[in-house]
Amino acid sequence: MGAPHPTPAAARPKLRATALSRSFGRGRTAVDALGPLDLSIAPGEFLCVVGPSGCGKSTLLRIAAGLLRPSGGELEIRAGSPRPAAMIFQDYGIHEWKTVLANVRFGLDIRRLPRREADRRAREWLRRLGLAECADAYPATLSGGMRQRVAIARALAVEPEILLMDEPFAALDAQLRTILQDELLELTQTLRTTTLFITHSLEEAIVLGDRVVVMSARPGRIIAERRSPFPRPRTGDIRSAPEFAALERELWRLLRDEVRGPAVAR
Repeated sequence: MGAPHPTPAAARPKLRATALSRSFGRGRTAVDALGPLDLSIAPGEFLCVVGPSGCGKSTLLRIAAGLLRPSGGELEIRAGSPRPAAMIFQDYGIHEWKTVLANVRFGLDIRRLPRREADRRAREWLRRLGLAECADAYPATLSGGMRQRVAIARALAVEPEILLMDEPFAALDAQLRTILQDELLELTQTLRTTTLFITHSLEEAIVLGDRVVVMSARPGRIIAERRSPFPRPRTGDIRSAPEFAALERELWRLLRDEVRGPAVAR
């Protein structure tokens, strides 16, 4: 399968959560949604988080993105820029009234990159995601898979230090989901962007991740983690390996009781 990349485990963490927690509401009606939990992600590591619905996976991601404040503890990102993270949502999060090119260029426009350079970089990412011929189209004319490629291109065009992905392929059919998993695998192995990836799919987590973290039912805490037995670079062909099936079964055993539990989705 090729020689592995240098393990990221020994590097100083790019992201570190310490006793992190989040509650919603006040007083006796308060709902403990997350934690406390401790978590670290090394530079260049692709970390996948799995857990039952309502366990706080998306809450964790939104705290990392700066969209929510923690109720307790802290989350620290070691970054060299004021906007180190880019986020990709399940519902694409692209603007229907903008062309594909304008959507991909959006983050670069916010950062006031000169228009010529922003267009060049946006078109390059459209080319890499197979969307070059769609630059002047509007999102309504695109399939779900193409819309998600636009969202990925927009996130990567700003060259983020950390990529935050909240179940980005959950709304796609199984065949398209597999194709986009393989495309993302190839991209992230080339870029080595530090990635925090939320998913319900154990298969997806094993294909993409250097490490898989399993969360409990709400309030979400880390109950286990497993490091991938597959060295990088790798391809989606690992899905047929006996080790893949064994790891998927092990993760499901860890997760099964949490999924059956009385967690209420939030």
